[in-house]
Amino acid sequence: MDLHSIWFIFIALLFTILFLLEGFDFGTGILLPFMGSDDRERRSVINTIGPFWLGNEVWLVSAGGAMFAAFPGWYASLLSGFYPLFLLMLLSLIFRGAAFEFRSKFSNPALKRVSEWIIFGGSLVPALLWGVILSNFIGGVPVDASGNYTGALSNLLNPFALAGGAASALTFTLYGALFLSLKTSGSVKERAVGIAKKLWAPATLSLMVCIACSVTVTSIKPGILPLLSLLSLAAVLLLLQKNRSGVAFIMTALAIIFSALAIFTNLYPRVLVSNLNPAWSLTIYNASSSEYTLGILTVVALIFTPLVIIAQCWSYWVFRERVSTDSELEY
Repeated sequence: MDLHSIWFIFIALLFTILFLLEGFDFGTGILLPFMGSDDRERRSVINTIGPFWLGNEVWLVSAGGAMFAAFPGWYASLLSGFYPLFLLMLLSLIFRGAAFEFRSKFSNPALKRVSEWIIFGGSLVPALLWGVILSNFIGGVPVDASGNYTGALSNLLNPFALAGGAASALTFTLYGALFLSLKTSGSVKERAVGIAKKLWAPATLSLMVCIACSVTVTSIKPGILPLLSLLSLAAVLLLLQKNRSGVAFIMTALAIIFSALAIFTNLYPRVLVSNLNPAWSLTIYNASSSEYTLGILTVVALIFTPLVIIAQCWSYWVFRERVSTDSELEY
């Protein structure tokens, strides 16, 4: 296997870890305004992801940085063509982070509620946009012979991409509800389980629609991975009925992993599909850095990636306890 393929797999791995960690993070933020009956309960919800949300975004920076270093042609075409979506995502994440930090500083209840709705919006928009962006990866976008994106924003908001956005937003929200059922107690936990049961059907249906669209609208061959993703999600309701929230959380994580694998395996060896002419698609070879650069990057990745994983595992271990309204709430 050459270095180009290794770096494609590495970037796919970084994005998969990002979706695994940011998925429940975004889902919790989306559910925040609906989870607590009072300020103390909603604050406990924020504290379930308070120690993690900033660390989770490290994987976004890592994936973007790896893409820039290993495949500058992909990075340039993606950022120049998809910039309205990435700009909206960036602004959402900035306002979301500010709301996390400042909500507990406000004494005015109205300002606290405004902060909660900013967290809601700042979580919903990225959750939706990731599905839109990844669907466009495999669905194809107008890329010319020079590798430049020649379309408009409307090209990115096609039916298949919007179906992908709905599927990612609903799956992440379900994932967040299951995370809350594991990290909270009392009435908040009961409410999270109830919401997860209600979200299961729309999340599963949206994934089915997305898979059906990928078959009918695009030229990709779905294979077994989307089916595994759907089966993993289908098992969640049965597990919830048996009060197995932990296993249900793992099955939702598997659904996200299988979905990400389906996208990147269908994409390989391309990195951005041209719907103008398949020969104009960006690939791991015509959009990559030199072999020498990839070799240096491999050494750097081998040193620092394990350190990031160790640091993040440690933080999850330290803050592994459930959060209740009686806990010391920092956020």
